[in-house]
Amino acid sequence: MFQPAITGSGVFTPDQVITNEELVATFNAYAEAFNAENAAAIAAGEVEAKGMSSPGFIVGASGIEQRYVMDKTGVLNPAVMHPLLRQRSDDEPSVMAEMALDACGKALKQAGREAGEIDLVICAASNHERPYPAIAIEIQQLLGAGGFAFDMNVACSSATFGIQAAADMIRSGSVRRALVVNPEICSGHLEWRDRDCHFIFGDVCTAVVLERAEDARGAHFVIRSTRCATQFSNNIRNNNGFLRRTRPDGMADRRDMQFMQEGRKVFKEVLPLVSRHIAQHLEEDGVAPDELRRLWLHQANKSMNDFIGKKVLGRVPAPEEQPNILQDYANTSSAGSIIAFSKYSDDLESGDNGLICSFGAGYSVGSVLLETA
Repeated sequence: MFQPAITGSGVFTPDQVITNEELVATFNAYAEAFNAENAAAIAAGEVEAKGMSSPGFIVGASGIEQRYVMDKTGVLNPAVMHPLLRQRSDDEPSVMAEMALDACGKALKQAGREAGEIDLVICAASNHERPYPAIAIEIQQLLGAGGFAFDMNVACSSATFGIQAAADMIRSGSVRRALVVNPEICSGHLEWRDRDCHFIFGDVCTAVVLERAEDARGAHFVIRSTRCATQFSNNIRNNNGFLRRTRPDGMADRRDMQFMQEGRKVFKEVLPLVSRHIAQHLEEDGVAPDELRRLWLHQANKSMNDFIGKKVLGRVPAPEEQPNILQDYANTSSAGSIIAFSKYSDDLESGDNGLICSFGAGYSVGSVLLETA
């Protein structure tokens, strides 16, 4: 059995930003047009009027101040309200693979490795732009990596589940070095016309290099242990899929074909699940809460992270103990905890413990306990 470690990480950030003010202006223009067009039905009680949004509402509900996206022109057009991405030929790199190349390149550089030294690529994300061939295999080919590759989808927990899968293969000796990459184009599955969630998501791509600790060429994080758990729930759901055209009205513009959640139920049910999961993981590995220097949590909602941090540590975490990045990036699904890890891990010293945790639809929760080498 070999000891796995994370030796490099990288983040690709799109160059387009949507502020809360821009988003609200677009949403309110859409809502006003909708209400005017449906005035008679609204007056008759047949259609519900669209309420207005505000920057204050968004920050209060989520802690989000802006988000990066692959395309803002479509999102900020009240007549469109979704990203507009160029149709690519089958011979061109896919959007997700193109994002991945940037993040993987940064992770490889930090690890001091070449792509040819990689023998496993896992593309772990909440959405994949096609069913097959696997995005991971395309990334493998474009990088010039060896071995094998596959896609994985566990919604917002995809990154930590991917890390566990790669770490287990390194432990067993079936692979020596792996890339786990998380290209998240969340703007594509968000319903920007829904006031309750129109502000939640942003786009990004993250990547980590995993290898045997004995092979590490510089500072690295030993993976002490990993834990994953799932519990079925419909409270976060997307009904889009390849059978859509087989069903009556399957191709209609239906709300359930985009991201949907019962926010209050999720808050009530997920927080205890995640808090228990982390506490049990630490206990099983013999790490006391006060020995945990850093919590890199899933970046979905500031209130959720504050609750989990306080529950795990038994007190209000200091900002540096539980860094948040969602004020700048918004919710980036599986990539959020990896952004936090990549940006807020350089200051840890040898022997320090930290934990990456992501959670979401499924329900699913994954945690990775690290020790700075």
